[in-house]
Amino acid sequence: MPAVPAVPAVPAVPTTRTTPAAPALPTAPTTRTTTATAPARDLPTQPRPDTAVGAPVPRRRRALRAHLGTLAGTAVLAVLLWRLGTGALLDGLRRIDGPTVLAALGIGLVTTVFSAWRWALVARGLHIRLPLATAVADYYRALFLNAALPGGVLGDVHRAVRHGRSAGDLGRGVRAVVLERAAGQLALTGVGVAVLLTMPSPVLAEARRIAPPAALALLGALAVTLALRMNRAPVRRARALRAALGEARAGLLSRRNLPGVALSSVVVLAGHLTMFVLAARVAGSAASVAALIPLAVLALLAMGLPLNVGGWGPREGVTAWAFGAAGLGAVTGLGVAVVYGVLSLVASLPGAVVLVARRHAVRYAGASSDTAAVSAASSAKQSAKESARPASSSFPFSADPSEGRPMTPEAV
Repeated sequence: MPAVPAVPAVPAVPTTRTTPAAPALPTAPTTRTTTATAPARDLPTQPRPDTAVGAPVPRRRRALRAHLGTLAGTAVLAVLLWRLGTGALLDGLRRIDGPTVLAALGIGLVTTVFSAWRWALVARGLHIRLPLATAVADYYRALFLNAALPGGVLGDVHRAVRHGRSAGDLGRGVRAVVLERAAGQLALTGVGVAVLLTMPSPVLAEARRIAPPAALALLGALAVTLALRMNRAPVRRARALRAALGEARAGLLSRRNLPGVALSSVVVLAGHLTMFVLAARVAGSAASVAALIPLAVLALLAMGLPLNVGGWGPREGVTAWAFGAAGLGAVTGLGVAVVYGVLSLVASLPGAVVLVARRHAVRYAGASSDTAAVSAASSAKQSAKESARPASSSFPFSADPSEGRPMTPEAV
């Protein structure tokens, strides 16, 4: 009987020994978690709430600038249709027939080929290889995207990025497209100034009065800007400016490229003027070619403004005003501009074919690559199995019964 109370005394000893060890365990992690959470006191070094809220403001501003041109072009078209109506516009569209479409496609072919040739010349000046056939296909696709998408320049951006990546130099590819477009704008500006200063137009008197001081101011501003940048700019900016001027000289003004660039620019501009005269005839205007050329120059200059929807907007507004000021009727001018826009879209339709063909080619290439990968994997597995079979069959006594061969010497 006295041995019974001695039994509970045995577990009482480990209970007292393990009790002090229990509080010792949480003390170590407690200090560690305290040191780990200590940097949380440095919260003032993080960005302030006002800066975090104001961070997306530049993005919103860039998005607003990107959509400003589309909104402005839409507003111009809406005002014109509200003030002038849609009678002449619809009448001009109804007059577009098969021969007119074929003529637009032919004019577009000539202008696109010469534009692509100019692009290839500029790329060659920048030491980038660009075959003429590839340049024509990419230029057609860029024209279609410019006409079908808002902004009017997304096609040029696409061909610049694509050509730069394919050539292995994105910067040179983009600069080649920029220089090519600049050559076209310079040709349009030079010919336009000469036409507006010499041929009768609604802006003849104003052009003659503004041209001399404007030319002097432009030359003075250019000289001052170049002097300041060359003298006060940091070394990197000065080198970048010299590199840009060198590339412009090599791509546009070299002896090898200048004749071709000038010829192609003149042919492209003549094609655009011919398209405008064709649109005027389709819209019902009986004015002479000499009277239409200055108006066409004004319309083409208005198309260069970054306030349009695929080229629509300022062109229609300026053309309607110019026809009205010339006594040819603002409604007729609106119809001519609309028909010109439709014919330009028709001339760029081969670019849609190029776009669809390229997409199908990419999909076919992806499918063929996947098939090749699967076939390569299956052939690798098959070769592995075949390489394993001779090793096992070289020893008949160790053959696998699943192969259907008896494991006896007589069978061998």
